Formats: sequence, C-alpha cells, structure tokens
Amino acid sequence: MAENNDQGELFETDDLAVIEDGDELDASSVVSYVESRFKRAEDARYADETRWLRAYRNYRGIYGTDVQFTETEKSRVFVKVTKTKTLAAYGQIVDVLFGSSRFPLTVNPTTLPDGVAESLHVSINPQAEQATEQLTSAFGEEPKVSYLFDPNEKLKPGETMFDRMKRMGPLKDKLDVFGEKVMEGPGTTQDTVTFHPAMVAAKKMEKKIHDQLEESGANKQLRHTAFEMALFGTGIMKGPFAIDKEYPNWNDEGEYDPLIKTVPSTSHVSIWNFYPDPDAYNMDEAEYVVERHRMTRSQMRALKSRPFFRKDSIDEAIALGESYDKKYWEQDMEDDSVNNTAPERYEILEFWGYVDSEILEDNGVRIPSELKDAEQLSVNAWVCNGTVLRLVLNPFKPARIPYYSVPYELNPYSFFGVGIAENMDDTQTLMNGFMRMAIDNAALSGNLIIEVDETNLVPGQDLSVYPGKVFRRQGGAPGQGIFGTKFPNVAGENMQLFDKARVLADESTGFPSFAHGQTGVSGVGRTASGISMLMSAANGSIRNVVKNVDDYLIAPLGRAFFSFNMQFDFDTDIKGDLEVKASGTESLMANEVRSQRLMQFMGVASNPALMPFVKSDYIIREIAKSMDLDPDKVTNSLSDAAIQAEILKKFTQPPEPPEGAAMQGPPAPPNPGAAPEQAGVAVSDTTGAGGGNIGTGTAPTPGEQGFSGT
Repeated sequence: MAENNDQGELFETDDLAVIEDGDELDASSVVSYVESRFKRAEDARYADETRWLRAYRNYRGIYGTDVQFTETEKSRVFVKVTKTKTLAAYGQIVDVLFGSSRFPLTVNPTTLPDGVAESLHVSINPQAEQATEQLTSAFGEEPKVSYLFDPNEKLKPGETMFDRMKRMGPLKDKLDVFGEKVMEGPGTTQDTVTFHPAMVAAKKMEKKIHDQLEESGANKQLRHTAFEMALFGTGIMKGPFAIDKEYPNWNDEGEYDPLIKTVPSTSHVSIWNFYPDPDAYNMDEAEYVVERHRMTRSQMRALKSRPFFRKDSIDEAIALGESYDKKYWEQDMEDDSVNNTAPERYEILEFWGYVDSEILEDNGVRIPSELKDAEQLSVNAWVCNGTVLRLVLNPFKPARIPYYSVPYELNPYSFFGVGIAENMDDTQTLMNGFMRMAIDNAALSGNLIIEVDETNLVPGQDLSVYPGKVFRRQGGAPGQGIFGTKFPNVAGENMQLFDKARVLADESTGFPSFAHGQTGVSGVGRTASGISMLMSAANGSIRNVVKNVDDYLIAPLGRAFFSFNMQFDFDTDIKGDLEVKASGTESLMANEVRSQRLMQFMGVASNPALMPFVKSDYIIREIAKSMDLDPDKVTNSLSDAAIQAEILKKFTQPPEPPEGAAMQGPPAPPNPGAAPEQAGVAVSDTTGAGGGNIGTGTAPTPGEQGFSGT
C-alpha cells in the first residue's frame, strides 16, 4: 500500500478502485462484511489464545486461575525455566540470522536469465589504440590492455541494436560505445574479456533491498517477530508498504527544512492483533486477514495525510468517541487487573483479502475495465466505529496479502505453530510442583512440631513457643507436658525429581541446559565428546527453526521487496530475471568450516588448466562472507582489481640493476676460512649486545656454573 501524497511516484491513480470523499457508499454493508470476517476469525482462534496465555504465564512466572493451592501448601515459588529456554532459542535464532550484521538475503540471476544477458564478451588486442580510447571513455580509466572486436561478428537474426543494448542491462551505459561489437555469451579464448550484466543487476538489486531493509529497521522488527515465534510458536511481519520518512536537514539560513523521502517499510505485527482466515493453514491459502489496531485520537487524525483515506469518515469516527474494548486476554496479561477506567483508544480493523465483485459494485467502487470480468477482487479496507476509513483495490501486482506468518515448529493442521512454552508446558508444571514440595518440606523439617498435654499445664497459659519461654505445670501432675517432634526431610528426593523434569524439558525443547549457561550437567554432558554430541543435536533442532524462518519469512519478504522495486522503482539497472534466496541456514555451518572448504577449492582451482572454469570473484566474496565480512567493503570490482594488481606489480618487481652491472663478472665465491661476515653469513652475537642474532647454544644443567634456575 502506498503511504505517500505524491502518488505519481508509486501508483497511477487510475489503476486503483478508490472510495473518495463524497462518493456514494453503503458503509453498513462494507462494515458488516469486515466485522463478520473478524468475528469469524476471532472465534476460531479461541483455543490458540488459551495456549498463548499459558505460554505467557509460564514465561512471566505467574500462576493462572486454574491452579488451586491447598491450605497446607505454603510455597508459591515459580521456577521460570520456560523463560530461560525461550530466551536461549530466541538468542540462537538472532545469532544465526544476524551473525554477520547483514540481513540473510541474497539476489542472484536465474539459471537461464531472461531480459538481461547472463554474460557478454569482447576480444583483446593490445595494439588497438581506438579500442583503448573507447574503454577509457566507458570506464573512466585507461585500461591496461586495449579491446578490439571481431568486425565479422553480426547481430543475431531478428535482433536490433535496441535489443542488444537492452540486454546489456546495468552495463549498457559503459558498453554502448562498442555497439554491435559486444557479443553475447562468455569468452572462450584468452584474448576475450567477459562481463556479467545479469550478475551486476542482481547485486545492484540485492544492495538496494538491503538498503531498504536497513532504512525500515527490518532487523529490529525481525527480532520482535523471532521472540514471539519462540514463545508463542508463531511470528508475524508485514510489508513492504511505502511511508514518508523525514530526514533532518537545515538550510543555509539555519532553518530546519526536513527532507521527505518515500521509502518501503516493514513492521512487526503482534500475534494477538492478527486474525487470519480460519480455514487456512498458511498465508498462501488465506483468503483474508484482519489486523486489529489500537490508536489514539492524534494517530487517527494523522491518517488524514495518508493517501486514499476519507477525511470526513475519520472525523465522523472520532466524533463517535473512543471504542476500544479490552479483550479477556488483555485483562489477564495486565499486571494491574484493577484498572477499570474507560478506554481512551480507538479500535480500527484493517482488512486485506478477497471480496466478491458484486459487493464492491453495490458499494459504488469504481472497478477498472480490465477487471470487470473478475468474480472477486483483493481489497484493503479500514473500518472504525461503523465507518469506512479507506477502501481501495490491492495495489500490488500480482495481488498479495502483505503479511508473513512464520512458525517456530510447524503444525501442518493449524495456521499457528508450536513454540518453546507449549513444548515444555507439562515439564514446567512438574518442576514447579516438585520445587514447591521441596521448599514446604524443608520448612517443616527445619522446625519442631510441638505437642502439648494441657492436663499437665496450668490452664490459661499462652501456648506459643519461643526461646526462654516458661510453662507452668500442674502441681503433682505426672508425665511430660510438652513434646517436640521432628518431621522427616525428603527435599532431596523432590529435587531429584525436579532434575528429572528439567532433563525432560531439555529433550522436549531441543535445547540442553548447558547451552544457556546451566552448570552441573550429568551423564553424557560431562565429557567433551558428549557436549559436542549434545550441541550437534541442539543445532539440528535450531536448523529446522531457521529453515522455517527462511521459507516462511525471509524468502517471501525478499520476493515482496523485489516485486515492490520491479513495480514502483524506475531504475532499470536493478531489473532482470532474478531470484531471491534466503541464506539463514547457511550460517548454521561453522564459518571456519566454510572458509576452509573454500580455501581448499581455491587451491585446487589454482591449476592453470582449471582457472578458466572458476569464478574467482564469486569465491572471494564467499570467503569474505564466511569470515563475517561485508564483501562489498573488502573486495574490489573487476576494474578496481585490475588497477590494484598493476599497483602491486610495481612493488613486487625486482629492482633494475645499475648501469654497467651487466659488464661485471659473477661474484667471487666466499672464503671458507674468512670471518662469517666475510663469507656472506650473518654474525651471531651471543651476548646480545651488538644487536645481532643470539645464538642458541646449549642449556646448563642444574648444579653447573651459570645455572640460575630452581
């Protein structure tokens, strides 16, 4: 969706079906449709909300109303192992995804790219002065070799110069001086130089997407999503959608003159405010979703400046008063449950999904002629207080719902996944019970149970016990009046059961205790090989999680940014037949192992017979990635590499011999009987005073003169 007043930059207004101020609109029909979809989704996810509440309580260490304590149970301790496991899973996900401080996303040409040539080549001829001048003009530097093209090479049948220039992609501005002399395909001889327009376009697109993600704060949003994914089992992200971003700027007079730039953005959507189609098992199957917003009066008024929002409807909704009512789960999650004040927020329902064309036509929506035959259309609608704040056709082409749902553990029979808290719900209950029993038993066994025979005591006395207490006995009463009984201590047995439950928590979550700082592990975890086995098992568990992040979030979000740029960005240098790939799982392989394998491959590829088949620039970039380095910052382009090689060549060449040195005979052989310096051998100064090398010699033995050790 576009969030920009300058619509020419993002949308053509004629391409959207819009309800503007003053248009006839049956608001009740649209509102009832959106609210009915919301109600249906809300009712369907009640069981999921119950699971999420238990997960939240276990994370916070709060007993729910379903836990009833007896009068004999004094301890109310809650062992927050769920919190420890959740943070451990969250930390590993973040480390894997952002270990290299880059969004785990790459863009590469397809196997057979269409629209942009995969490779182009030109021939080398060091004697061609004309080609040298052309290349200097193209790349802004004098080449080390000149370029000359085979004059017999012609355009392909049916190919025009415009087609040839277009397929050059990002290199057309630099290679167009050569015209039809540029041939498609890789060079096959040593006198050719190969260019890769498709790869250049892919890397430009990748750089732009990374810049957009950084501008939008996607890393922060993804961390929020990863946390809810680990805790509740599902994380939700939204985007890209265009916003007007303000950049601080001061003019020459010192006045604040901010720069407004339209950029794509992303946001994290709380799972509690996300209501998907109840009949869908994933976002690909969802016919609609509803996002529930909680806005202040000022936020409502700010909607007026956003495109395609109806100003009169917003004023009407504000005049009707605050409408936000807390759900039962919001009240349960609040620390202050006594807050009964009236709401000062507005509830807005944002709807994305398919609606029958008849409903839109009945409500006065102008549908473009090319969509008249469609039985249903994807729309975006905002509803508040019985009024329609916004109603437009889905601006994305092809139409898509801009939400991404990523499960921690996939449940193939539900839209929502399974998280850490649910996996260890039973073990958390067991650990709490055993710990409470151990504490109550320790309190009982640490104190005496007093028995009193009141017939032996004077009536009316205070029977409380404290140090120095005096009890008065009945005169002549036989037997002992006060007895002390020791309660048996079985806390150790309870703690053994607690440890068993903790081991079950490790197994149910896939995160061993030592992985998040727990000491005192037993069994296989006491040895280095055992720890290695457990860590490998833990990596296997997190591998599935990261794979879900790649498949359900990173890849579709990257493709959405790619489609956004292809649709709304007019820079042709970044466009082509490209594919977006999520690379989070690649980080699971130890960087040292990847770097070692790449270096081994470079050693094999250094064979002159194999060098023509090796993409050295790609391998160098991958080595930099394996070392958590930004390839764009530590590697040169092809032209820069040629310049750098020429500079290094000047420093590595041996100095030229002085004039007349060639007329001199060979040096005389050293004299074996001469001093070391005369024989061409370095002098060893055993004293170390002369600055020379210190001789090794032999070490004195204990008791020998010169031995000072103990």
